[in-house]
Formats: sequence, structure tokens, C-alpha cells
Amino acid sequence: MLKKMLIGLLLVAMVLTYTGCTSEEAPAEVEPAEEASDAPAEEEAPELSGAVIVDGSGTVYPLMANIAEEYMVNEQQGVSVQVGRAGSSAGFKKFIPGETDFSDASRAIKDSEIEELEGNGYVYGKDILEFKLALDGLTMVINKDNDWATEMTQDEVVNMYISGFYKADDKVLWSDIRSDWPAEEITFYGPNENHGTYEFFYETILDEQDLVATANLQQEYSTLVDLVSNDPYAIAFFGFGYYVSNQDILQAVNIDFGSGPVAPTLDTIGEDLAYAPFTRPVFTYLNAKYALEKPQVLDYAKYVVSEEGAARLAGQNGFAPLPADVYAGYAAQLEALQ
Repeated sequence: MLKKMLIGLLLVAMVLTYTGCTSEEAPAEVEPAEEASDAPAEEEAPELSGAVIVDGSGTVYPLMANIAEEYMVNEQQGVSVQVGRAGSSAGFKKFIPGETDFSDASRAIKDSEIEELEGNGYVYGKDILEFKLALDGLTMVINKDNDWATEMTQDEVVNMYISGFYKADDKVLWSDIRSDWPAEEITFYGPNENHGTYEFFYETILDEQDLVATANLQQEYSTLVDLVSNDPYAIAFFGFGYYVSNQDILQAVNIDFGSGPVAPTLDTIGEDLAYAPFTRPVFTYLNAKYALEKPQVLDYAKYVVSEEGAARLAGQNGFAPLPADVYAGYAAQLEALQ
């Protein structure tokens, strides 16, 4: 019993000694609480919902669809951006009566279309805003098996598409262009009148001279790709982006504008570059009234002209981007709407 009591006293003494030692250690330093800041907390972008309706140019479609996809994934998952490709002219027919928020176009809006908008109560330049998205190069495409027409002069391209220039019945042979080319009839293809690409080709390239009567004009660019890829004597015209996405089954004609053949590329497409005669801007038009009424429309418009929108994605879709200050100017326009 005595032995157990002595052991207990010894343990108590050891505990007291340890406690005394530890109580002499410096207390842990406590970080001072951060002082409250008078600066307002940065507001997170509001979550938006609803739809944004875009229609118009088939040429612009791949670029605008890519912008829409990036926006819905990375910016506003609750917004549905619906992008159509009816064609520039067909798109304006929906935009003018207010059926769409944006109208994509591979040519500038016409005076007659502006008059129709104004007849519907819109002030062009205030209620309707024009944004250039990028630059496109009109591209002449041929079949992969065509090894004779890989280079042509601008005049040869223009003249072969003009009705009656080579043959009264427009059944033009490749040998009519150059005598050492095959004596086989050329199959002419292109987009139909709904598309700004047709209008650019007809009005600017052909100077409003009638196309050959044998030209097969199509609504869908995918149809043109398929037709040319299966016809060794075919030729067609459309935007550079569609050629880029199908260059495994098509080849582009290098055009000689007077200083040697020039291939359409992102390095040659430009209003002051080697491919300038076949270069054109592409556009989207915004209904600014809708942008003020529907927050998702304004937010999407800002994304389209931002560094993450057309500026970044143009090149990935076969378009030459515009200078950064052009997009910045459009962004300032949109900020001023609020």
C-alpha cells in the first residue's frame, strides 16, 4: 500500500513539473485580424438566361457558331445562342421585321434594306449597329484530280464565268480558257442568290455581268463541296473558311492578279495584301433595341467583339482577324448603350 502511494505522489510531482515548464514558453503569435476594406467587393457577372437568335450568312456561320459555342460553355451556360445559315439576303429578310437579334452577312447591308428597317421604325446607326467581324478571301476551288488549272489569272476566272464570253450557249470547255487544257466542258458551281458570296461575286468580281447559264447554284455549301470533290472538271467559288475545312478533298486555285500567282491564305487575305482583289469583310448586324431589352443579347454582343470572340476565333475558322482597335471600338459602342 505504502509503495503504491509513493508511486502516485511521484507521478503527481512529475505532472506539476512539466506543467510549470510549459507555462513559461512564449505564447503562439496570433495574426492580427485584417482591417475591413472600404473598397466594394468585385461583383461577379450575373447569371443570364434566355435565347439569342442569329441568322444569315452561310460563310460567316462557322465563325459565329464557334463564338456561340465558346460563349455558352465558358461564359453563360444558361443562355441558348441559336445560329442559323439561311444566307445573307435571307437573313436580312428575317432581321428587318425583327425576327432575329443578329444578322450575319458576307456583304454590307444594302441601301434598300436600310430603307426597309427605317420603315419599321429603326434608326440605322443607333438602333441597328454594324460590326465587321473579320476578312474573308473568295476562293476558287477545283477537284483534287485537276492538275491543269491550279493557277489562273484574274481575267481568266472572271471571263469564264461571264455568260456568252466564250460560247453563246455557255457550254465552255477547259480548252477554251487555254488551248493545252482538256477539251472537256467546265462544270460551273456556286452559292445561290440567298448568299452574300453570290452577290459579292456577281457585283464586285463580275461587275454585274450575267453568270454563265450553265452555272449550278446551290443553297448549301456542303453540297458544293460534295459536287466539286466528285467532278474532275468542276470549279466553284465560296469563302476561304469552307475551303480550309475541306482542303483534304479540294484544292484552291492560285490567282494571278498581275504580279504572279497568289494562294489564298491568312497571310495573303487582306485589303492591302496580295489577295486584296478577292478579299471582302464579313459582318454581323445587331438590333440594339433588343440588346437594351434583353440582357443576354447585349452580353453576347460584347463577347462577339471581345478578345475572346472574333479576335481570337477568326483565324481558327479561316478568316483574317481585324486590328485590335477595331474590336475595341465596337466594345466601346456597346458599353455606351447602357
